[in-house]
Amino acid sequence: MNVVKHRAGPLQGVLLLLPITMAVMGLVVLVPVLPGMMAQFHDVPGVEYLVPLMLTLPALCVAALGPFAGIVVDSFGRRRTCIGALVVYAIVGMLPIILNSLTAIIASRFVLGAMEALIVTSSTTLIGDYFHGREREKWLANQTAVASIASIFLALLGGALGNLSWRGPFAAYGVSILFAVALMLWTWEPQKSEEPSNEAVSSAARFPWGAIMPIALLAVFGGVMFFTMQIQVSNVLSEYYGIRSPSQLGLYTGLAGLSVAGGTLLYRQFTARLVVATQLLIAFALLGVSYVEMNHAPTSTLFTVWLIANQIGSGMLLPALVVWAMGRLPFEVRGRGTGLFMTGWWLGQPLSTQAVALLRGQMNGSLPEALQIFGILCLVAAAIALVSGSVCPPHRAPVRRESIFSKGRHNRKSH
Repeated sequence: MNVVKHRAGPLQGVLLLLPITMAVMGLVVLVPVLPGMMAQFHDVPGVEYLVPLMLTLPALCVAALGPFAGIVVDSFGRRRTCIGALVVYAIVGMLPIILNSLTAIIASRFVLGAMEALIVTSSTTLIGDYFHGREREKWLANQTAVASIASIFLALLGGALGNLSWRGPFAAYGVSILFAVALMLWTWEPQKSEEPSNEAVSSAARFPWGAIMPIALLAVFGGVMFFTMQIQVSNVLSEYYGIRSPSQLGLYTGLAGLSVAGGTLLYRQFTARLVVATQLLIAFALLGVSYVEMNHAPTSTLFTVWLIANQIGSGMLLPALVVWAMGRLPFEVRGRGTGLFMTGWWLGQPLSTQAVALLRGQMNGSLPEALQIFGILCLVAAAIALVSGSVCPPHRAPVRRESIFSKGRHNRKSH
């Protein structure tokens, strides 16, 4: 039997970046219509808790269901799972257009979150399957940039559709049908036989718990640090610098998103060539210094400088962690490992708000002082990365050089 070997290129890379926007859309596109939904369901007991739950439920599902999504992805196929989840995502995402019960809407959001878990896990796993070496680093890093930039446009789209009705933004979820069709036309189910020889692992059927669990736990910490400023930037600006205009706050939010994308670009161009410990040292150092200095910024201008530095560090951190995790996962269990990593990372979103609230209570309600504690923790993480990089040999470097150079030779032969 002849085995057909496929070669992924820019088209496949772009198509696998698009599904990551579904995780962003689950939250961002509905923010402008929250007041309208509160007014629509004002007579429902507990509406002040239920509507925010409706908003954040998909992200909680990604965190809770990540490992199960990984099992599904490995068992039923990465491409097949991604396409099917995108179709269901579109259907349940648009259901609130016709639903009149808040309970039913929340139930649809739970299913939406389950589909997000499958989409994020399967699309990220497919990138790991299709690309290797430097190309894998590039496309995994691009995920962060695409998600950050998409959040800006999705917020604007949600506002525009929200002008029609509070139900309007739910129509945006239908775009995932187009992504599903594109994946059906221009992608394929990856096979183990297509793995480069230097990435083949004889004991691949065994899950590498010892290698992945530390990364997943670090992802929880990294996720908290990543999401904190994206959630708290408006609170800092309004409470301490007197900036309360929605349009101005929107500009700062957009600036944060662009800075994350900038950090991803810097990762691709510079830090991706370094060993993992050095990558984490740079990212956590930027996060640590910026969080500490935000507590001492006398003007909004200086605060903006540290906000940009903070989000650049965030943009470097996520691809460093996900590339590190992907390099430790053999083909057979790559979906499960990716799901475990995604659980850790997305747990950071709800945990960040709880951690900030807890620290503010200890700091007499001061948000900048709470952020300073985050900065100290990040500096400790940077110090640990520095020590580990000095004490432990950079065992990853020879593997990466082999994969990069062998990839280059393979590409030259193919042309």
